[in-house]
Amino acid sequence: MMTGAEYRQSLNDGRETFFEGEPVANVAEHPILGITVDSAASGYDRFYKPDAGAVGEFMKVPSSAEELREQVELHETVDLLTHVTYASVMTLLTAADRIEESLPENAARIRAYVDEVQAKDLRITQCITDAKGDRSRRPSNQDDPDQFVRVVERRQDGIVIRGAKLHISAASMGHELMTIPTKAMKAGEEDYAVACMVPVNATGVKIINTTYAPRHEDTRDFPISGQQHTPEGFVIFDDVFVPTERVFLDGHAEFAGMFAHSLGLWERLGGLAAMVRSYDALTGFAQLIAEANGLEKTGHIREKISEMLINSTLVRSTLEAAVENCQVTADGVAFPDELYTNAGKYHGAANWSLMVRHLHDIGGGSILTAPGIADFENQSVGHLARKYMGTMQSVDGLYRAKLFHAIRDFTADAYGGWNAVTNIQAGGGLYAQRIVSRLHYDMTRAKRTALEVGGLSEFADEIL
Repeated sequence: MMTGAEYRQSLNDGRETFFEGEPVANVAEHPILGITVDSAASGYDRFYKPDAGAVGEFMKVPSSAEELREQVELHETVDLLTHVTYASVMTLLTAADRIEESLPENAARIRAYVDEVQAKDLRITQCITDAKGDRSRRPSNQDDPDQFVRVVERRQDGIVIRGAKLHISAASMGHELMTIPTKAMKAGEEDYAVACMVPVNATGVKIINTTYAPRHEDTRDFPISGQQHTPEGFVIFDDVFVPTERVFLDGHAEFAGMFAHSLGLWERLGGLAAMVRSYDALTGFAQLIAEANGLEKTGHIREKISEMLINSTLVRSTLEAAVENCQVTADGVAFPDELYTNAGKYHGAANWSLMVRHLHDIGGGSILTAPGIADFENQSVGHLARKYMGTMQSVDGLYRAKLFHAIRDFTADAYGGWNAVTNIQAGGGLYAQRIVSRLHYDMTRAKRTALEVGGLSEFADEIL
């Protein structure tokens, strides 16, 4: 296993990564990107147990609902890169299981790769969303054929790929890029049916980074994003060679969707678990600021918080149902229930804006205008800011200001905007979750129930 220090050193491998128009020579030492490296390094140190081999507890493959719950709870406490690596490994194992019968050699490559990446204690990021070009057209009908990642050359020892993948969290901080189709492919789109593993430092890989991290010198007004943030990578594959042993799918259009769907399942489970915590935080912030404002007993405030806590409970219940109703494959691997995972992720994402609206309505304008922490330290106005930000003897003005800053950072600033968009888009967007929910919902049961309730059971055999 690697230590945090060894992980930092491993990033100096010649990778081409850029931030705000400039090349980054050393990701670990960069003043903004380096914060994410620090978080990932702490994850390495946390799970460093050399006597246990390279497979840490965070990589445990669950075989029951109890073990799946343990992994979900554990991964709510880990850094993002550690979590993404686990989700990637589970995606690969899920895909291997699903293509085993038709493509046994490919499934064997996947399992061999998983063994390798575990032995080397590497971190993986997920490259799935293509540039897409004209969204109304199929990949093979674009003006520019490179708008979806594709195979441009096949050699005896591997393939060459070209294209770009967008919204790749922490792409510059990992070692491997899990590159898979963004959607199901059809006949004639075989070149786009490609799944493979690409080292971040492979020749032709270029990563452009963006981040919501605050640029302020004093980050105390950003208690969340000032401590941890995740850069998003725009990953470009400029004619990148991939050896055969790292190619998991090439040309089999009928299996492209399986890789995308496998990732979607684990990404949505992770997103759902994160949303449980976020929903509780939103509800907690609403109650705290209502109490600090002296309005916790006001009727319309209580009603808004009641609606928030009900939504929080519903999101949590879908996570519990997804875990408790998991399916165990013939290989003994537990996968979360598809319906509850997708329905829960959909409900959480679709109602996020309502939760935030209630919080902002309860909190008031000081969410945006509360004085900064440095203002409270000013000898001329600090004591006055503290006096007038207070509301009663039991509510300190500095505490109330810090509470406003936390709410702003979480919901109404750069990180808040990132939250608003990613909660909808992560895991494939609302439409994708509706499709999968409909696929797994027992509509026959619903129709039969309707016939029974309506006194129409005599038509059941004919209708169903």
